[in-house]
Amino acid sequence: MPKTPDYFVGKTIFITGAASGIGRETAHIFAREGANVTCADVNVDGATIVAEEIKGSGGQAIATNCDVTDVTQVKSAVASTIDTYGDINFQFNSAGSAIRRSSFLDIEEELWDRAFALNAKSVFTCMQAVLPHMLDRGDGVIVNVASMSVKRGGPGTSVHYAAAKGAVTTMTMGVAREFANQGIRCLSISPGPIDTAFQAASATSPEIMQKFKDDVPMKRFGKPEEIAELVLFLCSDACTFMTADTVYVNGGGGWR
Repeated sequence: MPKTPDYFVGKTIFITGAASGIGRETAHIFAREGANVTCADVNVDGATIVAEEIKGSGGQAIATNCDVTDVTQVKSAVASTIDTYGDINFQFNSAGSAIRRSSFLDIEEELWDRAFALNAKSVFTCMQAVLPHMLDRGDGVIVNVASMSVKRGGPGTSVHYAAAKGAVTTMTMGVAREFANQGIRCLSISPGPIDTAFQAASATSPEIMQKFKDDVPMKRFGKPEEIAELVLFLCSDACTFMTADTVYVNGGGGWR
C-alpha cells in the first residue's frame, strides 16, 4: 500500500492484457485506489466489460482495442489515454502467452517468432510509446510481466516462451538503468503458475498442470489478485528505491 493516503487518486495507469487474469485484477485494484484505468486488450469486448465494471463501482476507466504486436494500435491506445486523462503515470505490460506448449525440436520458426512478438517485442513497443510522456513529466513507473520459467528455461514445454520472458527481464533492467536519473522506475514480476486462463490458452495438458502444482511447496496456484496487489505496491510511494529488478512470486517454487 502507498505511504500517502489517496496516492493513486487522479493518476492514470495503462494496462495491457486487461480483459482477463492478472491484467483484469490489476485494473480493478488500481480503480479501487482511485486511479484512472485504461483497459487495453485485443479482446476489446472483454476489456469493455472490465471498464464498465469499474465505472459501475464509481471508478474511472476506458477500454481500447489493442493488439500489442501492432505498433499502430499501441500508439493509438496510448493516444486515447492521453486524450482522455491527460497523462500516463503507470504502465503495466501484462499481455502475453506461451501460445502453445512444444518440445524444443518441435518448435517451428513461426511459433518462435510469434512468442517473441507477443511476449518481448510488445513490451518494447509499449514502453517506447509511453516513456516519452513519462519523461516529459519527470516521473513514472513501468511494471512488466516476466516469468519464473526464466529460472529453468522451460525444458520440454516452453523454451520459446521462457526465452522471450528472459528478454523481458533484460530489457526491464536496461530501461530502468538508462532512465533511473530521470525519475523513471522500471521493474518486472516473475510469477510462478497463476490460476488464470493463461494455461488453457497455451494448451497446457492436465498432466503438466499437475506437475506445475507439485513443484510449488504451497501446493496451489497463485491468484491473479496476489500479483495485482504487488503491482500496486511497486507503483506506490512506498517503493521508490526499487528499480531494475524482477520480483519472484511463486509459492516457493513454480519454475518448471
